Amino acid sequence: MKIIAFAASSSRQSINKKLVQYATSLLDTADIEILDLNDFDMPLFSQDREAELGQHPVAQSFLDKISSADGLVISFAEHNGSYSAAYKNVFDWASRISPKVYADKKVVLLSTSPGPGGAGNVLAAAKNSMPYFGATVLATQSVPSFYDNFDMAQNVLTHPELVAQVKAAVLALQA
Repeated sequence: MKIIAFAASSSRQSINKKLVQYATSLLDTADIEILDLNDFDMPLFSQDREAELGQHPVAQSFLDKISSADGLVISFAEHNGSYSAAYKNVFDWASRISPKVYADKKVVLLSTSPGPGGAGNVLAAAKNSMPYFGATVLATQSVPSFYDNFDMAQNVLTHPELVAQVKAAVLALQA
């Protein structure tokens, strides 16, 4: 089973990337590739720019990665209650090539933030919208107060209930 995973963030210190790395480490029998949105940098999407440039080859590369997977794990950063600009830009370019960005793949959605909300607003938005773009959402899990619940030195969640919830979420891909 091939799993593509990424944090929907461009931060080089992304706590969502740490979460997605941890979560995918819980999968025993999977070939895992973790993407970095910084590798899919494109100009800010607009219809004018699309008319000028056409379909962006970097967006096609992103879609090719998604298509190569059996399942996806995505951890969403929340910027002012919504998606990060980096994620939204990649998604916007990709959706112009294929409206089914997520290619009918099984998807597990995660989110985290330093605060107690755990990026729950963006996680809810993603859960509600992704089926329209070809995702079969199997599970969602928010991790609140990341720095209180994650050991940065060991790269593991420390709160037993959260460990069980994240593990159950990602194991849904193997069911």
